[in-house]
Amino acid sequence: MGDTRPATREAMKRRTATGKRGAVVAALMLSMALAALDSTVVSTAVPQIVGDLGGFSVFSWLFSGYLLAVTVTLPVYGKLSDTFGRKPVLVAGAAVFLLGSLLCALAWNMGALIAFRVVQGLGGGALQGTVQTLAADLYPLEERPKIQSKLSTVWAVSAVAGPAVGGLLAAYADWRWIFLVNLPVGAVALWLIVRHLREPERESRARDEAAGQAAPARGDAGTSPAVHAREDAGPERAARARGDVDWAGALAVFACGGVLLTALVQGGVAWPWLSAPSLALFGAGLALAALVVVVERRAAQPIIPGWVWRRRTIAAVNLALAALGLLMVAPTVFLPTYAQAVLELDPVSAGFVLSVWTLSWPLSAALSQHVYRRIGFRDTALLGIGAATLVLLAFPFLPYPGEAWQPAVLMLLLGAALGLFQLPLLVGVQSTVGWSERGTTTASVLFCRQTGQTVGAAVFGAVANGVLAARLGGAGDLDSVTRALDAGTVPETTRRAVAEAVHAVYLGASCAAAAAFLVLLCVAPRRFPVLKD
Repeated sequence: MGDTRPATREAMKRRTATGKRGAVVAALMLSMALAALDSTVVSTAVPQIVGDLGGFSVFSWLFSGYLLAVTVTLPVYGKLSDTFGRKPVLVAGAAVFLLGSLLCALAWNMGALIAFRVVQGLGGGALQGTVQTLAADLYPLEERPKIQSKLSTVWAVSAVAGPAVGGLLAAYADWRWIFLVNLPVGAVALWLIVRHLREPERESRARDEAAGQAAPARGDAGTSPAVHAREDAGPERAARARGDVDWAGALAVFACGGVLLTALVQGGVAWPWLSAPSLALFGAGLALAALVVVVERRAAQPIIPGWVWRRRTIAAVNLALAALGLLMVAPTVFLPTYAQAVLELDPVSAGFVLSVWTLSWPLSAALSQHVYRRIGFRDTALLGIGAATLVLLAFPFLPYPGEAWQPAVLMLLLGAALGLFQLPLLVGVQSTVGWSERGTTTASVLFCRQTGQTVGAAVFGAVANGVLAARLGGAGDLDSVTRALDAGTVPETTRRAVAEAVHAVYLGASCAAAAAFLVLLCVAPRRFPVLKD
């Protein structure tokens, strides 16, 4: 018999690596749960928070401040993870997030709580971007749908469980526990990351990446050959070797994103769109955008490098997922109001109508690999967004007032369509770049999706308010509908006006879906230039 000891050692090594990867995946899921729950768990505790701290006129900044901080830090953390590695960025981000959670629990007034929510968001940007990047680092292309479906499940469970957990803690404990429960969960995630996550040294990564790029690239999961342009890789590799960080660019990106997103979030809410504050913010944002271009063009290692938009694949995915963020506003923001005002459901039942898409989305995402391995990433995404366009177009044709099962069925179909759309694009675009560009690429995709959601909230909010004002003679808007729901009485004229306003929003969302379809059809290559793992 031959010597089986080498084979045994290799088997033990594989089992050990698998065990460590399992621990890291558990840490990633816990980290993602922190970021996902934080977006939903606070909403149901707002009455208790306002009753304790006051500040009703500015409580919306509990959500807007967190969203702004997450969005504008995504590109910065993506570049830092490509420069210094995923582990230090993830550990630092988790630590900032937990510090913000502790400070939120100790807040003494609404202003302090909003400021500490911004601190949470500064850490949340690292959690969202770096977790998605590590998911691609840990798994080869053939296995990436597994980890992505797990992360999608975390988001789905958080969307359903978050409001319930927040309500229970606010009702039977204290709203401060909403933030304190983050501490033990985050501590476990940090311990798993520090103990089990091992990244190769920079020199080893450079050798592996050079070898992978020297080999012929493959189209979608190895189905056809493709050529991947690397014309701008040389200067950036030299800069990475020096470990330079474009801190001026990071500050400019942060300031520009913060000002423009603030203008979009508050425009039409805190002040009219054409008022002096709105125009001043947009003017300052455009000036800062020009400054970003100047600073980034001069930087050796820019936070937002030009190749993110010069490469057709990445540019197309960025634009398509920005449209996804835009269209997601229709169901997530307006469907609960529709369910309560038009269908006369209670808040729990209205939440169920929305939450059914969290059942079909992860399932569809997990099964999408069987589709894109046959027809490719782009065509699978086209199939998904095409179906989503039809579902969104069907919503305005629902009967009035209708039954709860009708929008629920549409949401189930929409979740299945978007799962078939989003995951192939994310897996595909991450597979077209090497380790040293994956963080920046993933962050750019997430940044565009988050920005799309912010723009969508502003645009569709204006559309809904315009329809309500036209139907109610200028005496109605979304705030008046919310007040009527709180009072428990919604007049018939208001119900019909809400139905027409939400129908208009869904038509706008279908236009966004159609735009994503056209972008993929006209800009994205038919076969993504996938690099060898």
